[in-house]
Amino acid sequence: MTTADQMDRAVADPIGLITDLVTDVEKELGTERIRAVVTVVAGGRAKSRSLAKALAMRPALLTDGRSPAPRAIGDLLIELRKAGASAIAAPVCAECGKKLRTLQRKGQDWYCGVCRQERAECTACGYVRRVSFRDRKGLPRCKMCPDDDRDPAAVVQELITAIAPGADGDAVAEALRRSAPHRPHYRQRVVWALEENPRLLTGEGHLAPHRAILRFIDLLHEAGVAGIVRPACPRCHRVVRIDKPLDGQRVCRNCIAKSRIEECVRCGARREPATRDADGRPLCPSCLVKDPANLETCIVCGESRMVSNRTADGPICPNCRPMPILLCSICGRTAPCMLSKLTGLPRCGGCDRRQAHCTVCGRMRGIHSGTADAPVCGPCTTPDAELWRPCPTCGQAERLHAPGPCPRCSLKQRLHELLADGTGSINPKLQLLHDALADTERAGTAMRWLSKGIVSTVLADLGSGRRPLTHKALDELPEGKVVEHIRSVLVATGVLSRRDEQMVRLERHVKGLVSSHATAEGRKILHRYATWHLLRRLRRRSSGKETTHYQLTVARQHLRAAVHLLDWLEEHNLTLATCHQADLERWMTSDDARHRREAGHFVRWALAQKIARDLSFPAERWNGPSQAMDDEARWDTARRLLHDGTLKPEDRFAGLLLLLYAQWPAAISRLTIDHIEETDGAVHIRLGAVPVELPAPVADLALQQVAVRRSHAVLAQTDSPWLFPGGQPGRPISAWAMGERLRKLGIRLAEARSTALFQLATELPAAVLARTLGIDITVAVKWQRAAAGDWAAYAAEISRRTTAEQA
Repeated sequence: MTTADQMDRAVADPIGLITDLVTDVEKELGTERIRAVVTVVAGGRAKSRSLAKALAMRPALLTDGRSPAPRAIGDLLIELRKAGASAIAAPVCAECGKKLRTLQRKGQDWYCGVCRQERAECTACGYVRRVSFRDRKGLPRCKMCPDDDRDPAAVVQELITAIAPGADGDAVAEALRRSAPHRPHYRQRVVWALEENPRLLTGEGHLAPHRAILRFIDLLHEAGVAGIVRPACPRCHRVVRIDKPLDGQRVCRNCIAKSRIEECVRCGARREPATRDADGRPLCPSCLVKDPANLETCIVCGESRMVSNRTADGPICPNCRPMPILLCSICGRTAPCMLSKLTGLPRCGGCDRRQAHCTVCGRMRGIHSGTADAPVCGPCTTPDAELWRPCPTCGQAERLHAPGPCPRCSLKQRLHELLADGTGSINPKLQLLHDALADTERAGTAMRWLSKGIVSTVLADLGSGRRPLTHKALDELPEGKVVEHIRSVLVATGVLSRRDEQMVRLERHVKGLVSSHATAEGRKILHRYATWHLLRRLRRRSSGKETTHYQLTVARQHLRAAVHLLDWLEEHNLTLATCHQADLERWMTSDDARHRREAGHFVRWALAQKIARDLSFPAERWNGPSQAMDDEARWDTARRLLHDGTLKPEDRFAGLLLLLYAQWPAAISRLTIDHIEETDGAVHIRLGAVPVELPAPVADLALQQVAVRRSHAVLAQTDSPWLFPGGQPGRPISAWAMGERLRKLGIRLAEARSTALFQLATELPAAVLARTLGIDITVAVKWQRAAAGDWAAYAAEISRRTTAEQA
């Protein structure tokens, strides 16, 4: 394996690489024992990768033990020697070559205790000796020449007595000892600093030259010594832990992070860098954890995801993170719950994310207590003045972690900064966007969305007038989900007019695919086929409605099939005009033939347009389902969805629509609240022309979904008509996302729908099947024939119902 390959493996599998390198040298210890030692020493991901890269660059470290090298290499050598490795060298002193059992370092060099100690001329006696400590001026002294014979505890006691007479001397001495245990010379420097500036103990602790002084103040405060004041951060003025030096002062961790803000080279977010790439450019924490090199395979779902928990069996992703199944204190459901930090009671994920009008103060806020029918917000649950402080801008009580405006006021301020032009005014059209985002329920979500580099850049360009407020201007941006989300927000707020995005996407795909074809004749044929047949027929079928994802997929497949066939003809010096049936059959039987079934549509169009001759490509007739029907498994899954309260209600309801009523994910995703009707205590769902009455358990799920349906969009609209809102405001969940949610429930989509439709076709006439399920009558007839359904049982059931009603 080359060094480059080893460096790649050092990122992907550092523990394995280190184990292999050690095993190549040490033959007797055993691979499992070596791996156990390596796992303990290597620690986390960053340390293990650093260790693996160092060994990959210089494997001789294992046999010579010579620095310079990272500290982790020396620790590994020592632990392997303790485990009985005889071929592994002990780390040696860089100066005298002595074998080491413990490490002392200067940079990346290892030294023994004798060579590590500094030698200099003592300021007091003038002899060149080992430096034991340094005096007040920082000059070296040997252990024979102390600078101050006074007891540090006695000196500090005098200082504190001047501030707080009667202070307990034992408590002061114990606090001083605990502030710097096992470091008497460091304690002496602490005392000298307090002598020079006693005001450090009464509020000026942010000027402390040593961190131990802040620890000493905290211990005195805990001991109840009067007059001792814990210092506030000089920047944000919070009384929190301040031990980070910045411009000659001690500040809190939050202010340090703000002082280090840089723009992430990947996502554009302005945050404190978590790491830097190979070129030294900053990467934010989000990009660090989402980097493919840092993803690991979850032992629960098997997906390559971020790691949330590490267990003895392996890593677990955030989606599979285990949570206890408890009774939610708000909605009363038995579901995976977390304990609320405010009340200490269990709260499920749905209630944790839900916002509602508080029954006490009436504000739309996050719910912390109460019930699903009578929710109570946080400030009304625990009106703690220290926890819920009034916002200096709007005056509302909020959980403010730092002085400044609340999240909603910060959101309004940020929106004005982005959308205002040079005069400070906002375009009337963009004012609609400003008002909608400022009033959104999820101010934090909107603020995080605005912090994305491309979002803030686009909105700032629109606000300043640098980019016109049109769909065409947005089309000039690179394609991606972020740009599409920006467009959907502008459309939902009325800033831009609504358009058929699926059709626009298809037109863009057609243009790119046609223009990329090699020959002029092929581009001409593809243009005619795509523009005057596929797109024209799709517009006629849509009749002014938006194109569905399934229609877009079918059109793309037909176009790709035409491209593949024309490419094959070009490779074999053929055209549609010169191609014969034998050539077509040769392509259909070749290994590189793709989209054979869809290509028939293109060939039949070419024959109708007289572009091709002497070809035959008949349409395939559907002769029934190709997979075995497993009705028992279908009912087992349906029973689980009906009674398993740990699953999300929306997923249970969508799964039952597929299992019981043979609805495709595309049809389920486009249901609206108007499709659910409640009359005289009965709940109906309109899938076709005739509504279907839902049984009690399914009806309860349907009504619950109508009442609490939620979108995770940045602009979550409470008046959305969709039964399953999607991630883009004003749009339903995509068919792909709905299918993924059903697959995670263990449902095989095609097999489950075929089984349901097959069973229904055996019990219902084709006309009834078409009217109730919303499928085409020709499809219903085909399924009726495939199932060989008997209408006699259905007719007898209708007869019994009629007789009972007349009686």
